[in-house]
Formats: sequence, structure tokens, C-alpha cells
Amino acid sequence: MPKLKPYFIVYSDDSLLAVNKASGLLVAQDRYDVDAPRLDLILNKDFGKLWALHRIDKDTSGLVIYARTSEAHRNISLQFQNRVVKKKYLALVYGRPLWNEKKADAPLLVDGDARHRTIVHKQQGKKSLTEFVLKGSCASFSWIEARPITGRTHQIRAHLRDLGFSILCDPLYGGNQRPFYLSDIKRSYKGDRFEEQPLVSRLALHALSLELIHPETNESLFLEAPLAKDMDIARKQCEKL
Repeated sequence: MPKLKPYFIVYSDDSLLAVNKASGLLVAQDRYDVDAPRLDLILNKDFGKLWALHRIDKDTSGLVIYARTSEAHRNISLQFQNRVVKKKYLALVYGRPLWNEKKADAPLLVDGDARHRTIVHKQQGKKSLTEFVLKGSCASFSWIEARPITGRTHQIRAHLRDLGFSILCDPLYGGNQRPFYLSDIKRSYKGDRFEEQPLVSRLALHALSLELIHPETNESLFLEAPLAKDMDIARKQCEKL
């Protein structure tokens, strides 16, 4: 039986390649684990030379785009630099916000503590902005859409932590690796809780969409990566309740 690829194609043309990557796969070399499997190496074998445009965390699933030419790389890199690219993520968090929308603008310092986390630092932190929208709550959990305007490392996770929330299964910023079970939200759950399989057992953060200007046509291009199976099942169960 052939091994399933850890990505599938969302969009492809002569200028761009966009894929939906699985959680647990690095998008580029990591200084702490140089031998870990990497999306860029896999894609280079499948498609030839590609130019990286941005990163998402290893344990985040979702949309990653690459340029297929040096000209497209220069064009879209400038769009990221000038904050033309619009990004959306979806996170499942512990807790229920008292707000429907929130702008987090605490200055962030990357690699700011002994655990190499991004931290809020009023003196040395760089200007950072994330817009959050509450999409819905279920029991003691909430679905939050995050729109990072700036692009600091771990920005969404650090800003959520500053607001008093942590993403499910985030040991670095939340300190809790407990998986998410149906019995957590369904009071009438009838199964054996000792045998129950988790719905989500990894960082519950998904890079949902990007909107940019196509480097060749100069028209707006909207790209969306469907939720990974585990998060989609969790979302549908929450919607039922």
C-alpha cells in the first residue's frame, strides 16, 4: 500500500504552488532538529526548485505557499513585507472569551525566554498585531479565528497567551498536552471513557487561508486549505451540540 503524502495540492500554476500540509511536518530546516522530515525537501523532489515565502509551525496544519520562479518570489515576498497578504487561522482554545472581536497589539520579543518562546516585552518587543474573532463556543472550549497582521514567530500563540487563552495540546504556551475528547463536550456520552479515542491530540491550530495579488495577473487570489480531518471532526461535533 503506497504511503500517503503529508500534503495535498491546493493551487498550482507556473508561478505558485500552494499545499495543505499535515501537522507534525517542518516547513524548513530547524536548528534544534536538523534531521526532522521537511516539507520543502519533499516538495523539491516532487516539483523541482521552489522558493519559500513564509513559514508555519511544525505542529500547525494548513496552507503553505511557495514561488516557482525567482520573479514570483520577489513579488510575493514584498507583499508579505508590506502586509498586503491577508492571513487567517483557526484555533480551538481552552476557555470562553467575553469578547466577540479583539485586537491584540502587545509588542512581542521572539526567543525571549529560556524555552525559546515569543514573549510580550514592552521594552524590547517589536510592534505586533493580531485580530481575533470568536467563531463559537462549546462547553469550556472556543473556536477562534486569528488574523495576524504582522508576522512574528509564534505570534498567534503568544498573543492568545497574553489574553489568557491557550490552544489545545500546546505544551509550549499552554502547558497542557491533554487531548480533546468527545466526552469533554457531550454530557450524554455513553462510551467507555478509558477506551475513548481523542478527536484532537495535536496543536489545534490550522492555517486556513491566504489572500494575495497574483504576481503575473495582478488580480486578487484567494487560497483556502480545508481543515485537517481531526479538527474538522471536532468542529462538526461542536456544531451538533
